[in-house]
Amino acid sequence: MASKTITDLLGDQAENLLTHQCKTFPKAQLHLPSPDFVDKIFAQSNRNTQVLRNLQLMHNTGRLAGTGYLSILPVDQGIEHTAGASFAKNPMYFDPEGIIKLAIESNCNAVATTFGNLAMMSRKYAHKIPFMVKLNHNELLTYPTKYNQVMFGTVKDAWNLGAAAVGATIYFGSEESDRQIVEVSQAFEEAHSLGMATVLWCYVRNNAFKQDGVNYETSADITGQADHIGATIQADIIKQKMPDVNGGFTAINFSKSDPLMYSQLTTNHPIDLCRYQVANGYMGRAGLINSGGESKGADDLADTVRNAVINKRAGGMGLIVGRRAFQKPFAEGVKLLQAVQDVYLDKEIDIA
Repeated sequence: MASKTITDLLGDQAENLLTHQCKTFPKAQLHLPSPDFVDKIFAQSNRNTQVLRNLQLMHNTGRLAGTGYLSILPVDQGIEHTAGASFAKNPMYFDPEGIIKLAIESNCNAVATTFGNLAMMSRKYAHKIPFMVKLNHNELLTYPTKYNQVMFGTVKDAWNLGAAAVGATIYFGSEESDRQIVEVSQAFEEAHSLGMATVLWCYVRNNAFKQDGVNYETSADITGQADHIGATIQADIIKQKMPDVNGGFTAINFSKSDPLMYSQLTTNHPIDLCRYQVANGYMGRAGLINSGGESKGADDLADTVRNAVINKRAGGMGLIVGRRAFQKPFAEGVKLLQAVQDVYLDKEIDIA
């Protein structure tokens, strides 16, 4: 059984989450995180030696070094949600150095943030923690509000400021998704040629995906296909929202599906829904890191630990937590990030 701290945080969900055995995709079919994950998966791929080195650098940094798991601090919300809305609760993060200090103090594997943030602090910190530059953003100054990821800088500039990896978002399902797929595919090809790893925020965005009070933007079947496209354009790591519903294809009546997707490859259990995402990332070859989501206050710690348990037991590679950490006092943010890491360090929490 997991540590008492973790089981206490899981509360009445502890037994269900910690003892569930997945019967959809057997764990033996998955490529699971391990100390030699880069050797087993990417050393036989087309990734060049510089990419392998940077992937290994991230895997060898922080408290989770040598485990195959990743704990990443992402802070792009200053653009995606406006700086005022994002940092009002903790103004120290208007200063990009505060963001990097939080990642270092929390012993994260990497810090993911904007060109401006990392460029401003490049010479001081690029050699102290792996940088992941977020290439594109959806800005909120256009009125009426639009949802469209656009490039904020070049891959070469990310390389020049010392990045170990680049990240990008595609809003799958949106009107602009075709352009974003082409742009990000080209950016990832260039990033790999320069030796940087690639991470894709595989988000689904379309108001038509909200039917009868259910938001299918986080449906396992739709997000799983987004993950599959992400792996296809050679993302080394997939970032995805935690699935909390299923059957989006059939409810909205679009795309293609097979009844076996719902009768044999998934159940309603959260670990099985997450495993479907893992499977769509080439059975775990493109590691799945789930996002923490927005800060909801007092329940953040318990809910984030729950998500970490689901991700780990599903066969995922880690959690990427931003707002729930930086919208709290510094010490509380560190505590939350390290509580997530504790899940991946706990040998009693196994693969379902």
